[in-house]
Amino acid sequence: MKKFKKIVLAYSGGLDTSVILKWLQETYDCEVVTFTADIGQGEEIESAKARAESMGVSEIYVEDLKEEFVSNYVFPMFRANAVYEGTYLLGTSIARPLIAKRQIEIAKETGADTVSHGSTGKGNDQVRFELAYSALNPDIKVVAPWREWDFNSRIKLVEWAEQKGISVPKDKRGEPPYSTDANLLHISYEGKALEDPWVPPDEDMFTRSVSINDAPEEAEDLELAFEAGNLVAINGKKMSPARLLQDLNEKAGRHGIGRIDIVENRFVGMKSRGVYETPGGTVLLIAHRGIEQLILDGPTMLIRDECIPRYASLIYNGLWFSPEREMLQSLIDKSQTNVTGEVKLRLHKGNCILMGRRSPKSIYNQGVVTFDEGEGYNQKDADGFIKLNALRLKLRKK
Repeated sequence: MKKFKKIVLAYSGGLDTSVILKWLQETYDCEVVTFTADIGQGEEIESAKARAESMGVSEIYVEDLKEEFVSNYVFPMFRANAVYEGTYLLGTSIARPLIAKRQIEIAKETGADTVSHGSTGKGNDQVRFELAYSALNPDIKVVAPWREWDFNSRIKLVEWAEQKGISVPKDKRGEPPYSTDANLLHISYEGKALEDPWVPPDEDMFTRSVSINDAPEEAEDLELAFEAGNLVAINGKKMSPARLLQDLNEKAGRHGIGRIDIVENRFVGMKSRGVYETPGGTVLLIAHRGIEQLILDGPTMLIRDECIPRYASLIYNGLWFSPEREMLQSLIDKSQTNVTGEVKLRLHKGNCILMGRRSPKSIYNQGVVTFDEGEGYNQKDADGFIKLNALRLKLRKK
């Protein structure tokens, strides 16, 4: 039997981590410190401390990390326009480095020699947590209960929870709920009927956006302001990073924006179907792209865009604290120095429509591009560009 002095558990207060807490206490007979990060997941956070106390935990950390989450993790990712496999905005992936970092710090503060998480042996989060732990403290010990205990299904986990007197939440149909992960950027849903990729999700599953059928008939216009690639104001009102994202979530969600249903390729080699709501992030991505169009020249944007798949894969696969991610971040942030200005958007029935953009750093020149008589460009000059580019094509036919 392994021996641990003290374990710091990433604890949500939900079913899985409550079972893990009880299992760690019984299996290893050691003190467990719970750490609950408020990164915008909602009401679930309120009961975490009380539940930990009821299970005999004496060292309980509940911390509001929403501002750090958005400013130091979400915003850097959106400066890169990071999208995984063309659609996924990495809402779960980007939260793990922050939680892992704080676990390592708490372990040092409390004298713990071990950390633990609630990720399954089939998923990506186990990789994200443990690569972050290794990067931040190579000597830390890790307990991954889903890879160690005898529960081979959620049904077995629920049965054990009920035997131990751990309450099992029910959804509206009296069944155990979907497996979810939530933070200020998104909420994800997996399991139950969603495991069949042909079956559409139930409408009553969604919590952050309305159906487009129920969205308002009247469109809503927004103006988003950016400085150095970061959102700083909505409709002229400056707010903190977390408040900005929350405001975008509310505005986009009431117009049915931000739902995606994808089958993604997990790091562990299998495919998984997930449904996500990322209302504010969906709007932010479109707006950020819009302001960049005025400011970044062609080769700069091309080089940055070529980095997006690699950058997104690094985050998805748990390598936030890797030297290659930090290197790419430096390149990306350099490209954002002048990305400052305003974007005009229209939200309507599931759509976010770019209506206009302006910037004091714009390199767009109306006098050059106009179809009327302009200045600074002789249309005859295009002849040379075409001939140079056509040469290699002509030579192929010789």
